[in-house]
Amino acid sequence: MSQMLEDARQVERKVIELRRQIHRNPELSYQEYETAKLVAQYLRDLGVEVYEGVGLPTAVLGVIRGKRSGKTVALRADMDALPVNEETGLPFSSSKPGVMHACGHDAHTAMLLGAATVLMRHLDQIGEVRLIFQPAEEDGGRGGALPMIEHGVMKGVDYVFGLHVMSRYPTGTLATRGGPLMASPDSFRVDVVGRGGHGSAPHETVDPVYISALIVNSLQSIRSRLIDPLEPFVLSVTSIHSGTKDNIIPDRAVMEGTIRTLNEEVRRKALDSFKTLVKAICEAYNAECIVSFKENAYPVTVNDHETTKRAMEILRELPGVDVKETQPVMGGEDFSRFLQLAKGSFIFLGTKNESKGIVYPNHSSKFTVDEDALKIGVASLALLAMKFSTEVD
Repeated sequence: MSQMLEDARQVERKVIELRRQIHRNPELSYQEYETAKLVAQYLRDLGVEVYEGVGLPTAVLGVIRGKRSGKTVALRADMDALPVNEETGLPFSSSKPGVMHACGHDAHTAMLLGAATVLMRHLDQIGEVRLIFQPAEEDGGRGGALPMIEHGVMKGVDYVFGLHVMSRYPTGTLATRGGPLMASPDSFRVDVVGRGGHGSAPHETVDPVYISALIVNSLQSIRSRLIDPLEPFVLSVTSIHSGTKDNIIPDRAVMEGTIRTLNEEVRRKALDSFKTLVKAICEAYNAECIVSFKENAYPVTVNDHETTKRAMEILRELPGVDVKETQPVMGGEDFSRFLQLAKGSFIFLGTKNESKGIVYPNHSSKFTVDEDALKIGVASLALLAMKFSTEVD
């Protein structure tokens, strides 16, 4: 719909300004106080009904009550940053060392505020639209979606949509699929407790470093020998800490990492196999091991097939936008919890632009987005809200 894209162009400058302001002042999970304050005030200035502290102190809900009868549509944006030291060299780089919007949540928040601006101009063409500004998506456990859901933000919602900027697709692209889209991310920690001693006499010790090395190598056999090779599965050990000096065998080693699955049966098998394998290796070398998984891991992000098909057809109305089907990705998403309660779709917004040097992946210290894509995100969110909120049975 060319009119919706034109409306998005009219607010583009403001959306870019908001994105840069949020980018300059990033806040970690559960600490998004200034971002939440900015969001709430902006929505109030638009005339949107605003609720703060919705399940969490930094969670914000906006409600737009359009004049058309139909369905209730929720649109969601996440607001938290990552513990990354920014190396983009942008004039609006993070003002906080060690904290950065390295996953594009600054863009998500700005685009949803832009969509709110557009929707308030079309009250006679929309039904009820809820604007969910969610903290703590990057937490990976309980996160920000669950407390907001428990507070009632999804009560009565018929459809829910969200966008996520994606560095693998060029600007001008929207990509999604029906069914599993993103993985369930299980974080693990393994404490290997041995018995330290002198490095020259390993036979008098229970060496947790050596045992950890065996565990790291053996864990990959879960992928190669225990999981169906046709099933998407990732297991990565991403952190090992142990020891203080070259001639001291330490008492303990700690390993951390992640397991990613798109299937609950595969997930359960992988977690059970993980524990069995680690404990067997520790037992063989007389070490104690403590295996723990982060509680409340995000579920698999599953798009409703029929809703996603229709959403893709609607988004193809936007001139110059390439709407395509994507393969699943093994990243995890808190949006999965919203999709368990209403039909909907999570959609990737391409922001890669090689001519501008915007090529770095999400979570990189050099990650940024092509701001030319923001108006596409604004138009997409607003168009989906308009079309689905006026649906009649």
